[in-house]
Amino acid sequence: MNEGKIIEFIDQGHFVCTVCIQDRGNRLHLLTPLNREINLSPKRAILISNSSINVMGSREEVLNRLRKADALRSRLKEMVEVKELWELIRDEEESFGYKYLTELCFGEAITDDHISAIVRALFEDKLYFKMKDGCFLPNSEDRVDRIIMQKEEEIIREEKLSQGSAWIKDILQGLHPAEPPCKDEIIDLLIELALYGDEAGNYKFGKELLTRSGLSNIEDARKILISLGIWEEDENLDLHRMDIKTSFSDDIIRESEGIACRPLSEEGRVDLRDLHVITIDGPLTKDFDDALSLEIGNDVIRLGIHIADVADGIPQESSIDKNAFHRASSLYLPRRQIPMIPPNLSQDCFSLVEGQDRTAITLLATFDREGNLLDSQFMPSVIRVHRRLTYDQVNDCFHNDSILKKMIEMSQTLRKQRIERGAMILTVPEVIVEINPDAPLSISLSDQDTPSRLMVAEFMILYNWMAARFCRDNHVPILYRGQEKPDERLFFDGSDYIAFVFKQRRKLKPMLVGIEPKPHVGLGVDVYTNATSPIRRYLDLVAQRQIRQFLTRGAPVYDADHLEQIRMAVEPTIKALEKLKRKRVRYWIQKYLMQHIDGIFPALVLYSMKRNHRILLTDFLLLADLKREDRNELSEGQPIRVRIKKSNPWQDELAVEYEATADRPS
Repeated sequence: MNEGKIIEFIDQGHFVCTVCIQDRGNRLHLLTPLNREINLSPKRAILISNSSINVMGSREEVLNRLRKADALRSRLKEMVEVKELWELIRDEEESFGYKYLTELCFGEAITDDHISAIVRALFEDKLYFKMKDGCFLPNSEDRVDRIIMQKEEEIIREEKLSQGSAWIKDILQGLHPAEPPCKDEIIDLLIELALYGDEAGNYKFGKELLTRSGLSNIEDARKILISLGIWEEDENLDLHRMDIKTSFSDDIIRESEGIACRPLSEEGRVDLRDLHVITIDGPLTKDFDDALSLEIGNDVIRLGIHIADVADGIPQESSIDKNAFHRASSLYLPRRQIPMIPPNLSQDCFSLVEGQDRTAITLLATFDREGNLLDSQFMPSVIRVHRRLTYDQVNDCFHNDSILKKMIEMSQTLRKQRIERGAMILTVPEVIVEINPDAPLSISLSDQDTPSRLMVAEFMILYNWMAARFCRDNHVPILYRGQEKPDERLFFDGSDYIAFVFKQRRKLKPMLVGIEPKPHVGLGVDVYTNATSPIRRYLDLVAQRQIRQFLTRGAPVYDADHLEQIRMAVEPTIKALEKLKRKRVRYWIQKYLMQHIDGIFPALVLYSMKRNHRILLTDFLLLADLKREDRNELSEGQPIRVRIKKSNPWQDELAVEYEATADRPS
C-alpha cells in the first residue's frame, strides 16, 4: 500500500511532489503542497518513497511534512553537478538506475530525498541525460554539442523575433526606429514570405514574426517591404521569383565596351548604302534590328529586308554570348525593358540607327509585277538607314509615298498568297498599358492589322521563310518551327471576330521546334525559322550565326546535336518569360479593375464549363470566370455585361457577376 508515501510525478514538464492519502489500487488519491487533492494513475508515478508520512494526523501537520520534504529535495537538487556526473559515465553505452547515479553523486548514505534530487536535476537539465523506462541514459558528446547548439540557436531565434517584431511594429506606426542587428535577415525573410507564401523555407518563423508584429496575413510582408522603401507599390514579384537579372555585371559591360569600340569592317560585305533604307517600329522602340528597302524596276521589284548582323559582333562562347544564352530573350514589360544584350550594343552599336553605317544580313527578294517571288539571295551587307518611321506615320502617309504604297501592296499580296496556301490569320489587338505618374492608369487596345503592321509582319515572315529554305536547301543545321493542322478548322461567319479567334486558337496544335524541317500550317509556308530579331532573341542570334558563317566561310557554327542542346536549354526560359509577360499585363489590368469596383464592362462568353462560363472582358482581352446560374443561362459567343466585384492584382483574384446582355453587333 502507498498510503503515506511521498509520490512524485511530472505534469506539464515539471515535477510535482505529493503525499498519498489513499491507495485505491488503480487510482492514487494524492495531496499536493498547495492543499489540493488529486487522483493519479499509479503508472504516472516517477518516484515512490520508501519512508512514509503519518497521514492520520492533522491536515496541517501532513502538509508541513510534505512541504519540508519538497523544499529539502529542491535544495539537494541544486547541489547536483550534472555535467560532472555525465563526465564520469559518458563513455558507458548503457542506462543507469536512479540509485546508482545518486550514490555516485552523494555517496552511499542516501535517502529518498537524495534520489529525488538526482532525478529532478537530470530531468530538468535535459542536456546530458535522457530519461527512459525508470533509468537515465547519458547522451553522447555529439548529441550534447547538438543540443547546446540548438539552445543557442533558440536564444538567437527568440532575440530576432523580439527585435524584429518590435521594429516592424514601429515601422507600421510610421515611426523611424533604430535598425536592429538582424535587419538584413528580417528583410530577407519578409522577401521570402512575400514571394513564396506558405511555401517559403522559413515560413513558420516568418509567420510567428508577423503574428508578434500584430499581423495575420502573409501578404502583409509585401506591404512592410513597401513601407521600408525596399520594394515599389507595383513591384514585379515574378522577376524576383525567376531571379531575372535587370542589369549587367561589370565584366559584361567591359566586354561590351570593347566590342562597341571596334571599327566597322566592310570586308566581305556588299555595300548597300545607296539603297533608301527605312525602319518602321513603335514610338518607344530603342533597339532596331530590322529595316526595309524597295527598288521598283520596269519589270521587277526588289525588296530588301535587312537584319542587324549581331552574330558578327558577339563571338560564340564569349561572356556576352553566354549571358544572352541564359537570358534567352529581351523582356518588354509595362514601365520596363530588360534587354538580352547590354544597351550600348542593343540600342546603339548593333541597332540600325538612322543615319549610321551598320552591318546586316540582308535578304534581297526579287518579285515580278504581280508579286510572284522570282529569286532571293542572302548576303552580308553594309547599310545606312535613311528614315526612321513609326507605324502611325506610315499609316498616315503611305498613300502619298510611292515606295511605301508599293510596300503595302506587296505585303497584302504576300498575305493573300499565304492564305491561299492555308494560312490562318488569327491576330488580335495588343493590350497597351499606359502608366503615367501624372495621369490615371490607362488600358487600351492597339489594332495589329493596320497597313504598316501588316507590312512589317509579312516581310518578317518572308525573311524567316526564305532563311529556313536557304538552310534546308544548303544542308545548314538550324532550328525550324513547324505547326501541324488544327484539330478542327472553323469557319468565320462574320459575327464576332474575337470570339472566332479565341475559339480557333483552342483547336491549334502546339508549335514544334526542332532540327527537322516541317511545314508551318498556321503561317501557310512549307518551312519556317526565326532569324529576324537577333538583338532580342537568342535563338534568332543562333540562326543568324549559322547563316552568316555559311555565307562567309562555307560551314555552319553548330552541328545538329549542339543546336538541340541549345533548344532544350533555352526553350523553357522563353516559355517562362512569355508567361511572366502575360501575368504582368494581367496584373496591370486587374489593378485598373481594382480601381473600378462595381464598374460594368462588356464581355463575351467563350465557352461553358460545369460550374462557370469562361468569358473575355473585351475592353482588355482578359479571361475570367463567371459563375453559371440557371436564371441566366448564357450561350457561346453571346455578348454580355459584367460587374466587377473583386480584383486583387497581387493574388491574381478576379470576381465578376452577370449584369445584363449587351446589344449584339449588327
